[in-house]
Amino acid sequence: MIFKNKPVFIRWILILTSFAIVSGILWNTYIFFQEFKKDERIKMEIWAEAIAEISSGQDIDVEISNLPLNIITKAQEYTNPIITKTIKGEIDAINIDSIKIKDAAYIDKTILKLSKENQPIILKYYDKGLKKYIQTGTVYYGNSETLNKLKYYPLALLLIILLFAAVAYFFFSATKASEQNKLWAGMAKETAHQIGTPLSSLVGWTEILKTENVDPEYIMEIEKDIDRLQTITERFSKIGSIPTLKRLDIVQETKDSYNYLLTRSSKLINFTIEAPETPIYSEINAQLYSWTIENMVKNAIDAMKGKGDLKLEIIPADTYVKILITDNGKGIPKRNFKKVFQPGFTSKKRGWGLGLSLAKRIVENYHNGKVKVLKSELGKGTTMQISLKTVV
Repeated sequence: MIFKNKPVFIRWILILTSFAIVSGILWNTYIFFQEFKKDERIKMEIWAEAIAEISSGQDIDVEISNLPLNIITKAQEYTNPIITKTIKGEIDAINIDSIKIKDAAYIDKTILKLSKENQPIILKYYDKGLKKYIQTGTVYYGNSETLNKLKYYPLALLLIILLFAAVAYFFFSATKASEQNKLWAGMAKETAHQIGTPLSSLVGWTEILKTENVDPEYIMEIEKDIDRLQTITERFSKIGSIPTLKRLDIVQETKDSYNYLLTRSSKLINFTIEAPETPIYSEINAQLYSWTIENMVKNAIDAMKGKGDLKLEIIPADTYVKILITDNGKGIPKRNFKKVFQPGFTSKKRGWGLGLSLAKRIVENYHNGKVKVLKSELGKGTTMQISLKTVV
């Protein structure tokens, strides 16, 4: 059964394998860091012993007399910041600013910092006469430049992996979205094609009815529905292709959609419209614009459960025109203001959740406008806003 959904299984295998590889790299980096740190500790302890031996003033075996001096000389090649503090409080430093070393507060602060990085090393030598170790001071040291760089390597690695994962995610998401868009566009065009055949037949039958002395009012209503079907066919055929935009009066186009919805909606809906008397022009596609208005109005009617007040407003604003659709329905929680425009999002038990998603795509992708939830209050209603650029 585990192999039933093979793509999902393979995806999880890849995720777990990647996680194991990353975990292995990070663990080995940590081990390497600790080993490097241990080697630096040994190096610093040998250097401290050499310092203590030289400062003891005791006679040193001739064969090894140059060894401590050679070790101390090699310290000039270290990149570790080092502070040596004698019992008397005398300070010596390596790889630390020679000017700042004169500042007692800075030295105390640096010693505290170095003590946190590495445990200080006690400077001591063995007094042959007293037969005991004599402490002469303390060595404080920090990590070398190489060790500091290595410390941030796992973070850099994680960042690279996260960036790679993000790029891969967005690539596959975009590919999947593109495939879905092509599928929906293909289905829409096929639907338009399928509707076109019986529609042509209906037009022919209507012409025959005109010769049969049928009541002209019946024929007129049939022709209205045929025109409506032709509009729907044009809408579906435009999905997936760039629509032709024309300079049209937003006020008149909105009123036309309003009048159509007014005659075909429940009498329990109280429709009102507020619009300027003068035309407001914008570059739009009439069929797609009316589809947007209808989708948003139907969404508002659903929110009111088929009963309530619905208002359309057209408000000119500088270079834009705003179309507001206000209902007194159940409202939308603020957290869902953007989600309502996502494909598949719906609060209804039945529905595809495509109406507002389609409206957003028509307005923003095809008309370079904006659509959003302007305001909403639970139990009181919602106002949706469409913004379109105006033209002279």
